[in-house]
Amino acid sequence: MKKYLVTLVPVLMLSFQPDSPSNGAPNVDSNGMSISKSQGSTLSSPTSVSVGVDLKPSISQEKVEALVAKLLTQYHYRKVPLNDSLSSVVWDNYLKEVDGNKAYLLASDVASFEKYRYQIDDALINGDLTAAYDLYNVFRKRYQERSEFIKEQIKKPFTFTADESFNTDREKAAWPKTVEEQNDLWAKILKNQELELRLGNRKDSAVVALMTQRYTNLDKAINRYKSADVFQMYMNSFAEALDPHTNYLSPTNADRFNQEMSQSLEGIGAMLREDGDYIRITDVLPGGPAFKSKLLNKEDKIAGVAQGDNGPMVNTMNWQVDEVVKLIKGPKGTVVRLQIISPNALAGAPPKEIRLVREKIKLEEQRAKKEVIEVTDNGKPFKIGVINVPMFYRDFEGARKREEGFSSTTSDVKKFVEELKEEKVDGIVIDLRDNGGGSLTEAIDLTGIFIPKGPVVQVKESTGETEVYSDKDGGMVAYDGPLAVLVNRFSASASEIFAAAIQDYKRGIIVGGQTFGKGTVQTLIDLNQWLPKEPEKVGQVKMTIQKFYRINGSSTQHKGVTPDVQLPSAFSAEEYGESSQPSALPWDQINSTRYDLSRGLDDKILTRLRDRFDQRLKSDPELKQLSQDLADFKKAKANTVVSLQESKRRKERDEAERKRAAANKVSQVSAPVDETGAPATGTPSSGTTVAGATPKKKKDLYLNEAGLVLADYIMAAHLAVNK
Repeated sequence: MKKYLVTLVPVLMLSFQPDSPSNGAPNVDSNGMSISKSQGSTLSSPTSVSVGVDLKPSISQEKVEALVAKLLTQYHYRKVPLNDSLSSVVWDNYLKEVDGNKAYLLASDVASFEKYRYQIDDALINGDLTAAYDLYNVFRKRYQERSEFIKEQIKKPFTFTADESFNTDREKAAWPKTVEEQNDLWAKILKNQELELRLGNRKDSAVVALMTQRYTNLDKAINRYKSADVFQMYMNSFAEALDPHTNYLSPTNADRFNQEMSQSLEGIGAMLREDGDYIRITDVLPGGPAFKSKLLNKEDKIAGVAQGDNGPMVNTMNWQVDEVVKLIKGPKGTVVRLQIISPNALAGAPPKEIRLVREKIKLEEQRAKKEVIEVTDNGKPFKIGVINVPMFYRDFEGARKREEGFSSTTSDVKKFVEELKEEKVDGIVIDLRDNGGGSLTEAIDLTGIFIPKGPVVQVKESTGETEVYSDKDGGMVAYDGPLAVLVNRFSASASEIFAAAIQDYKRGIIVGGQTFGKGTVQTLIDLNQWLPKEPEKVGQVKMTIQKFYRINGSSTQHKGVTPDVQLPSAFSAEEYGESSQPSALPWDQINSTRYDLSRGLDDKILTRLRDRFDQRLKSDPELKQLSQDLADFKKAKANTVVSLQESKRRKERDEAERKRAAANKVSQVSAPVDETGAPATGTPSSGTTVAGATPKKKKDLYLNEAGLVLADYIMAAHLAVNK
């Protein structure tokens, strides 16, 4: 069998988080600020942008442009012709990368470049980069104009008595028509930023100092931007028009992608990348301080870093990822504090501060774990075994050498299953929440623990050829008792393959939220192999080449796995996961394979389980509160307009804090809570959440509900047998 590694972690053969902006692109956040994502340039120190000579493409880049266009149009899974329609999409992507919040370019600038909209297809084929560099050079000039305006505006604090507001979401806004209109826009942007700082009980002098430092950092970032960064941004505007997991990597970023990103796992155990003004968490490594603390999650953004319990907080807005990594990494046992902006943060909400203790990542803590929980259903107690699988790991080298007892998800889970059977549990829950994937081999082998034999997944090539991968353990079943699989929106790739197979065989109940929907495989192409005469490195292309399909013929792409019993979720398909990406490959279907259904679960039983859950949703106080909190949170998050009047803004902030606290309770990444349902925190007056402040008792509402659904299944199956 071919070995695929399927996950959301950005490593070889895999994709970046699909809702990430392109590596190497300047981007603009909701405050209107722009930041270069170049990760390999030398840090320079000017405090203002020197436009100087326009950036220009090299002859080598022109060759690479034509080559990438050829490779992607011929070998990408999605056979999209280079035509005027695609040209328009690429141009819109590029405009969004250059000035996504429409804060720097004027409407007249954008109109003057409309002549290129339907010429990009021809330019790609011919290696013509005129449009890309012309637009970016105009952006640089506009940025310098804004930089001078900003410096004057932030010399002294604003006043916040006027009753005015600011919409932090400018996605649907128009580019300003005049410089005066742009000045008004930026006055509000700066006023909003200063008010956010002021609400943190900072003095005027501190606010001015922080704003000055923020824009000094931004000037440095823009000044670092080189021709290679413009080229990467433009090529990704093309590549990501095909699908969000296809990227061009410049030579510097290709080296970092292949060699250095794993270093960011040291310290707190988190993968980082640049995203607008901030550094975003793209993955949390099982076993690390961040993972164990439950305080730092995927998609969180880092706004500041401080050393020790008393060190000053360093504002890291507009920093490069490697600079922030240097601040976060440190000796084992030392403290690092982070200012975090959660993805569910409401407009106007302040960042939260967390405290982590650095340590080395322990391999054994990345592995599966088991526990036993007790639930009571209709007055009857049930003993439920839970096996948490944080990732699908496999020691490929140990397996190749046939080493006895090599590390694998399947062997660990099999051992836990035997132990749980000895403990006489009534059923088992496999917890795959936040499991971003891993080894396809392990997803197949793990499925084999629970089914006698048969196919597990289908893989389709871009040529249309399909291969079926099956369980090959000779019909051995480690566990044939009641089974549930708990998933959420961040269960992806290999997790989806396992959950889909269990669902298709009707071997167990899938409980939780709709999964991520990543059903594609990428390969990495070294472009120097195609341009052997080029003396320097020219970069790499990561390209989607295959899709996964369930054994019933349905793709896991885009739709993911829909649970049999869906629990309330804070994460919508429109905002998170594959379906949130405009260029994501669509869901489709191929022929089903032949497989034998399990006899223990039928549509009648599933209907009964859903009815029982619906009853609890209406009567159980915790579930009712959960649903209400989610409804309030989603309504509040839809409002992106904030007041610029201090008295009103303070009220908005307090309300945002209340709703964020409610959202934290319903987060699908379960946080430790005490017996009253209050989140575990540090000293209330400090405003700091402390890792290690473990309460006496943990309660996981989602896991508890999965246990109750499984208990319902056990009783329903018992009734069916006795009829």
